[in-house]
Amino acid sequence: MILSTTPTIEGRSIRSYHGVVTGEAILGANIFKDFFAGIRDIVGGRSAAYEKELKRARDIAFQEMAATARDLGANAIVGIDIDYETVGAQGSMLMVSVSGTAVSV
Repeated sequence: MILSTTPTIEGRSIRSYHGVVTGEAILGANIFKDFFAGIRDIVGGRSAAYEKELKRARDIAFQEMAATARDLGANAIVGIDIDYETVGAQGSMLMVSVSGTAVSV
């Protein structure tokens, strides 16, 4: 599966469009990660725990989107948009949503 944020794929022509496909993932962050991330916010630095969870959510969303495109007979997704949000009480959950157009190239 070719994944692209651009509307076309260089060197390839789009033979058919299969429609919009999406993928979503919402993951909760546990209290210990929140506590240590808060400490990092105070003293500076990156929060490895949150980065790992964000990557995991993004991977899940992309896998879900690619599976939907495959089911439609597509071999590529173009025009991918990636959105990140926090949801839940006090932003306690991480949400990643991705969307794009499933195509055959």
